[in-house]
Amino acid sequence: MNYQARYDEWMERLSGDDPLRKELESISDNETEKEERFFQDLGFGTAGLRGKVGAGTNRMNFLTVGKASQGVADYIVSQGKDAMDKGVVIAHDPRHFSREFSELAAGIFAANGIKVYTFPDLRPTPELAFMVRRLGTVSGINITASHNPKDYNGYKAYWEDGCQVSSEVADGMTECINAVDIWNGIKRLDYEEGVKSGKITVLGEEYDREYLDRIESIAIHEGDELDLSIPLVYTPLNGCGSIPFRQMLTDRGFNNWKIVPEQENPDSDFTTVGYPNPEDPKAFALSEKYGREFGAELLMATDPDSDRFAIEIRDEDGNYIPLNGNQTGYLLVNYILEGRQSAGTLPVKGAMIKSIVTSTLSTIIARAYGVEMFETLTGFKNICGKIPYLEENGYTYLFGYEESVGYAVCDAIRDKDGISAGMLVAEAAAYYRKQGKTLYDVLMEVYAKYGYFAEDEPNIVLEGIAGAQRIQRMMKYFRENLPKKVNGAKVEKVIDYINGYEEIPPQNALRLFLDNGSWFAIRPSGTEPKIKFYFYSNQKSWDEAIKVNKQIKDEILSLINSVE
Repeated sequence: MNYQARYDEWMERLSGDDPLRKELESISDNETEKEERFFQDLGFGTAGLRGKVGAGTNRMNFLTVGKASQGVADYIVSQGKDAMDKGVVIAHDPRHFSREFSELAAGIFAANGIKVYTFPDLRPTPELAFMVRRLGTVSGINITASHNPKDYNGYKAYWEDGCQVSSEVADGMTECINAVDIWNGIKRLDYEEGVKSGKITVLGEEYDREYLDRIESIAIHEGDELDLSIPLVYTPLNGCGSIPFRQMLTDRGFNNWKIVPEQENPDSDFTTVGYPNPEDPKAFALSEKYGREFGAELLMATDPDSDRFAIEIRDEDGNYIPLNGNQTGYLLVNYILEGRQSAGTLPVKGAMIKSIVTSTLSTIIARAYGVEMFETLTGFKNICGKIPYLEENGYTYLFGYEESVGYAVCDAIRDKDGISAGMLVAEAAAYYRKQGKTLYDVLMEVYAKYGYFAEDEPNIVLEGIAGAQRIQRMMKYFRENLPKKVNGAKVEKVIDYINGYEEIPPQNALRLFLDNGSWFAIRPSGTEPKIKFYFYSNQKSWDEAIKVNKQIKDEILSLINSVE
């Protein structure tokens, strides 16, 4: 069925007063828009669903979310009564329709005989991941688009290990979703009726307390070891983080902090921030304003579902500088290992995990402490999915992260967690302040001791059908025209992950290593309409590393941009 036939079907099936039909009527003469909305079904994969909210098969709406929920329910039913009785826990973020989509999903699972747990209001993604293991459910669902722009929403799916679903489970769910008749094949139960009947259980605040207790149990230094008067500024970027983050700061004894007031409460339009991604330094504009007024030494931010975490710190001149995900990772790796060693709790067989596109400086730091750094594909279903392997082979998990400001510091939470990462970074800042040092001082010490690395992670956004096709052409062209030299440096090694590499499963990604201490990687995003690049250079000074890295980046981006 082509896009026009799908459009016509929706127009015929939807009632005249349905908002989705009215939206479709408004684009009746716009062929490009109709094609974008109906050329495919919104894809379900290991990241679940993600797309713009609106009418169409390629959009997030009550029909596509309903179809996905019925398909996931069918998959759970196929696993047997034990899986149905274990049930599903569902959360949501503050985005448009997040609560409505979560209640729709809860009603569908309940109508299919599956036990359902929900929260009374929005909750962070990492708390949802924690609750899957805490409650012993077979699955978890969070209605969120993470850090995407305001017109997006998504549907994150978790399995009983507390990780986002594996490729195998996602494939099984996809098969069931594809078999659902979107018009007549969805079983529904009214949410409120489900709660009254006991088929849907709304979790109490005691479960929030358990999540925070588990996070706070990973503290490395406490009490007199910390300067708890360190001035801090935090922003949840109008997302889920406000309540748990400030409770965590209070519990840990921090007594000199401020939340950005304009961004403290949920706002589906993210009015004061625009693009709510803490990776983007522009998201810190208001934090910097209050930081200067408050004299803050550290600025912290979480994204709308509080799984990503980023910081800005003061440099030697007192200016706020944003740290990328790798740099915050260096500080965390160094602090965890240094702290565990000084406390005598560094295990004999310790292990950390990073993604294949994350800086190798953290590997150097880990090895200096006798800790092994494992690599996985991008995504925390892969990073945290490696934890059982480590446990089975006698390793003690210490930390996992990737460059896109995602950190998993607690083995009981099998996903990135901005709340627990924020706790350790604030703790580290307070610990070093007690010693008369700032986080900037420590970062410079890390570079001086282990190597001056420059990092840059640009991306090219290419939306729609034409954008997706151009990204495919870019990857194809690069594979067929691999450079022998880049910026005068010889390409010593190429790893193409398209068919897998050693123990790492297949992914559409390339990684090239140069003979001057530099390397870079290229891959299309799995959740956003963009092609992503990762550039790293290790040189004798930070300035030289930045210079070399920029030259390599400019040459590769020029080559890629030449592909029409």
